[in-house]
Amino acid sequence: MNEKFQKLGFYPADILLPKDADMTKWAVVACDQFTSQPEYWERVDQFVGDAPSTLRLILPESKLESEHVEEEIQKINQTMEQYLEEGRLRELEDAMIFLERKLSNGKTRLGLIGKLDLEQYSYEKGSGTPIRATEGTVLSRIPPRMKVRKNAPIELPHIMVLIDDPKKEIIEPFLRKESKKQMQMIYSTTLMEQGGRVSGYLLSKEQADKVQKQLAGLADPARFAQFYHAEGKPVLTYAMGDGNHSLATAKACWEELKPTLSEAERQTHPARYALVELVNLHDDSLEFEPIHRVLFGVDPKQLLADLLAAYPGAHYGAGEGHQITYVLPGERGILTVPHPTAQLEVGTLQTFLDQYLEAHGGKIDYIHGEDVVEQLVQQPDSIGFLLPGMGKDQLFPTVIFDGALPRKTFSMGEAHDKRFYLEARKIK
Repeated sequence: MNEKFQKLGFYPADILLPKDADMTKWAVVACDQFTSQPEYWERVDQFVGDAPSTLRLILPESKLESEHVEEEIQKINQTMEQYLEEGRLRELEDAMIFLERKLSNGKTRLGLIGKLDLEQYSYEKGSGTPIRATEGTVLSRIPPRMKVRKNAPIELPHIMVLIDDPKKEIIEPFLRKESKKQMQMIYSTTLMEQGGRVSGYLLSKEQADKVQKQLAGLADPARFAQFYHAEGKPVLTYAMGDGNHSLATAKACWEELKPTLSEAERQTHPARYALVELVNLHDDSLEFEPIHRVLFGVDPKQLLADLLAAYPGAHYGAGEGHQITYVLPGERGILTVPHPTAQLEVGTLQTFLDQYLEAHGGKIDYIHGEDVVEQLVQQPDSIGFLLPGMGKDQLFPTVIFDGALPRKTFSMGEAHDKRFYLEARKIK
């Protein structure tokens, strides 16, 4: 690694790509999507059939609590080994890939694939590392995910990490014709299930070096203090966008492995890094969508009564304070919580829901799209809550000054627009 970039956090990586595969069947959406819609994953399974696919290398989170989860994980690891042995993957050494993703809504999202240094990342509350979680990490969600990663020879990323580049000087220039001439297109494919289309271009050595210089500029403490009016605050260069628990799992696995390695091994071990896509917060396609809540196995009327009782002065109907919309079959209503202590409505609601579920049981799911909430509340003993969106300009300042947002505060785009698994990297 070039010494001047040693503390940069984001680097080129040895990236694995499929060899001679039907790319439309190879690439599947992030495993944490469609968790309450098993029919989505059943359709994908039928579409993929026996073709080589990342579907066989990941565990959809809808299966995390299945009684056969251990067998599923074993099968995934065996398939990874098999794909490596059969030469189904080719390696691009020391590579950085520019991504051009045409979304189903017609917009284009741009990104850069490389690896993040887990030594410069923490998901702990109040951490001051250059790479930080943007939302609360649910520690109980890490151990089941560690089981999936622990013995895996390769990783596949659905992690998207954000940089704050309002002038669009780092990623966006790669769209220009003169930039593309210096790059080599390495794949271009349609994505299944309304996923749009994605093309990948290999950056030249000079282009990758330039990116690293520009990222070093973002990480400059003097520039950071001035830009955010954050004198004395630790520098935040990279903020988690999507895949928070996936990166937290990679970190937890690395911390478990670290004590077994010598100091020299720790510097270069592949598990010290995680493959991610870097995206500019100011990318035109990037819209922060609210993440709604649906609860199952609860008494909806009792839950609403307890929610009103939990906050002094809370009442039905719109008013001053945090307005929370609830959804029942054929019914929508508003609860208002006056004088909230949380910054955002999601903080007010989630604090109550966590306590309620702990006391009364039931299950919560985090949902993209109001239409899906409307469908799911048709199930008996269910209730949905719709939350407002958050302005993306609030993200970096909020994390710098207040710490992580409540978990599942925002999502970047609709479920079918999430990152698809396509690239991989050896971690053993």
